[in-house]
Amino acid sequence: MPRGVLFAITEDDRRALESASTDDQRVSYVEEVIEERWEPGFVYELDKAWDALHRSLTDGGLEWKGSTFPLGAAVLGKTPIHSGDEYLIGLTPAEDVGTVAAALTAVTDEDVRRGYERIDRQKYVDLGPEDLEYTLEYFAGLPEFWQQAAEAGRSVIFTVSQ
Repeated sequence: MPRGVLFAITEDDRRALESASTDDQRVSYVEEVIEERWEPGFVYELDKAWDALHRSLTDGGLEWKGSTFPLGAAVLGKTPIHSGDEYLIGLTPAEDVGTVAAALTAVTDEDVRRGYERIDRQKYVDLGPEDLEYTLEYFAGLPEFWQQAAEAGRSVIFTVSQ
């Protein structure tokens, strides 16, 4: 399972990603600029928990399409800006980050547990008590990350290489 990471990015980064003419240019920018900078406080590693966490905060699925904003953006981002076989990048613009942050502050561990229990075993094979605890560990810092990004006026991207 690939490891997911959230980055709170500057407006310059957002413009660079949105103006890139190819997916390869977007991936290169993430890898060569954003990941290399690795700004403390503006990076949140989700490790392998990103999959179950997104499913737990939404309808149990793993797609942008059909995910309800704002919680559907908390992991994958609001909009895909690259969705290939080997790499995903989702973007939540700065103007929406505060909405996601506010929604996450209302989510409890019990809410995540209930969402986790709705995940279809046929679509997510790691379902079980250990994976749930692992997912909750990564949920713990998620609201704070989004709040910091909102306070800094930053956009957020989700990245995962598959």
